[in-house]
Amino acid sequence: MSGSVRHLYVHMPFCAHRCGYCDFVTVVGRQGEHGSYVDALLAELELERPLLAPEVDTVFVGGGTPTFTEPDELRRLLLALPAAAEVTVEANPETVTPELASLLHDAGVNRVSLGAQTFDPELLSVLERRAGPDDVRRAFYHLRDASFDNISLDLIYGIPGQSPAALDADIDEALALGPEHLSCYELEAKPGTRFTYGHGEELRRQADALEDYFERVVGRLTQAGYRWYETANFCRPSEGAGGRDLRAQHNLAYWLGRDYVGVGIGAVSTVLGKRWRNTPRLPAYTASLARSRRPPRELEELSTDVLQRERVMLGLRLDEPLPVAGVAPVLDTDALERLQRLELVARGRGGSEGESLTLTPRGRLLGGGVTAELLA
Repeated sequence: MSGSVRHLYVHMPFCAHRCGYCDFVTVVGRQGEHGSYVDALLAELELERPLLAPEVDTVFVGGGTPTFTEPDELRRLLLALPAAAEVTVEANPETVTPELASLLHDAGVNRVSLGAQTFDPELLSVLERRAGPDDVRRAFYHLRDASFDNISLDLIYGIPGQSPAALDADIDEALALGPEHLSCYELEAKPGTRFTYGHGEELRRQADALEDYFERVVGRLTQAGYRWYETANFCRPSEGAGGRDLRAQHNLAYWLGRDYVGVGIGAVSTVLGKRWRNTPRLPAYTASLARSRRPPRELEELSTDVLQRERVMLGLRLDEPLPVAGVAPVLDTDALERLQRLELVARGRGGSEGESLTLTPRGRLLGGGVTAELLA
């Protein structure tokens, strides 16, 4: 019997090196292990296939640096994945050659998320990125030449040493390329990463400027015609894209509280009120699946309260109304009325889904603080 999950995440952990601010599940190098890892991924996918619907909507291959994977192994993996309306692969610019771009396109990928981060050489050095500004531009045009018409660029702001003028220059560079989608993230250096040791004082200084940087990003991109559809994400509007919805459909599934299956080390799945996370240890993962056994996992039973709170926290990141039906028990009605008076939250009434909530533009700029107040 087939399942109902329509969203699949695939984790490719391999990287050429580990950036100082990164706390994702990554493995440096290990070219000799890429093949055995793909074997394990495909074995896990086969074990979890009963959870997936006969037709899935999205597949997202993230990392790590998926495009650092040995090309033959990457091709083998991509050709074995289920077809989907949106198939995204993350890529670092220095890995994107004309051959790699063609490989992705020929293997059914139709969306690429390119980790530019910044176009400033000094700031790229601070981030310990291998690519230079020209690598970013070349990678983008290699993808265009391979007929990709849905490219997302990642930018980071709040980098130690970054000025408002440098942020503006990054936005100018991104707009000149004209991607269909932009993800603009505040630099988050997690405690314990070597980045916090090397740049802790400057990170504390930059924290005071982040609110202004966020407003600058939103203002510049919306003025350029991009839709600010999620707190950190922007896309070309559908009327200017031949009617296509250029929001990141896979991530949108997370924000809308849809179920998803994740395969690979450290990958997370949420299905029917249960959430599990695979071991982050590569040897344990591959050894289990070589014996056709699921990898070691942490399992969490999600209560109705937890699911409702997540639905509010994630749903209010979007520019579309959040239906109140189903989440009312976790809302603080007094806080809701106060936030309405402050014009941070707007209520909608009527329609097929009944009452709804959205954050106002000012509320969205304040973001998580407003949402936290709303929760009882």
